[in-house]
Amino acid sequence: MSDNLSKDNDRTSGSETNFEAYLASSAMVNCDHSDIVAFAESRSAGKTSDVDKSIAVYYAVRDELRYDPYTIDMSVPGFAANNTLASGRGWCVSKAVVLAAACRALGIPARLGFADVKNHLSTANLRESMGTDIFYWHGYTDIYLNGQWVKATPAFNIELCEKFRMKSLEFNGVEDSIYHPFDMDGRQHMEYLNFRGHYADVPLAEMIADMAKYYPNFSFDAPDRDFDSEVELETN
Repeated sequence: MSDNLSKDNDRTSGSETNFEAYLASSAMVNCDHSDIVAFAESRSAGKTSDVDKSIAVYYAVRDELRYDPYTIDMSVPGFAANNTLASGRGWCVSKAVVLAAACRALGIPARLGFADVKNHLSTANLRESMGTDIFYWHGYTDIYLNGQWVKATPAFNIELCEKFRMKSLEFNGVEDSIYHPFDMDGRQHMEYLNFRGHYADVPLAEMIADMAKYYPNFSFDAPDRDFDSEVELETN
């Protein structure tokens, strides 16, 4: 395990955390938007603890928003949590933004985490379009619960996991929920190469620069491409 991977496993204590930044609304993590507030409150209705509330909104984001890597809008409005929520689909970063916004709307500190990962089970068309199976700036959500930061990765909806025979990512509010290294058949799935750290908001300028560098031929916003159909073709 690299130093970057080991370092990220250390969980920051509350005394070292700027909670104000992780509760604030922004243009992208717009936790004060009425649609985000309504979503967070409705999905966590009846839950009393922050852990139970965060679990409820995690599963809502994971399964109600379909994973779609072909509708990536690298702009502030494109990352705005309410816009992703309205579209009903998103990729790892935009879904992590929605989860962070929903948690903040409930008064739970949340931030965005990023890592570079090698995805062995993406579709062949996606890998060909990207020119690599390395996903730079993979996004997840870091949620502060019971005195520690806990990672939550709501990217892959349950139907996608079942079709690819991937182990779905469950979240209990105590243990980190990050990708499994192997799928249900023992095939290599996800390999974490480097953790990039945590941010109160999307580091958009850095991401745009790296996307242009690492994916020079990839069309990020390609609504004519159907990821669900690609998955169906490769898994049936």
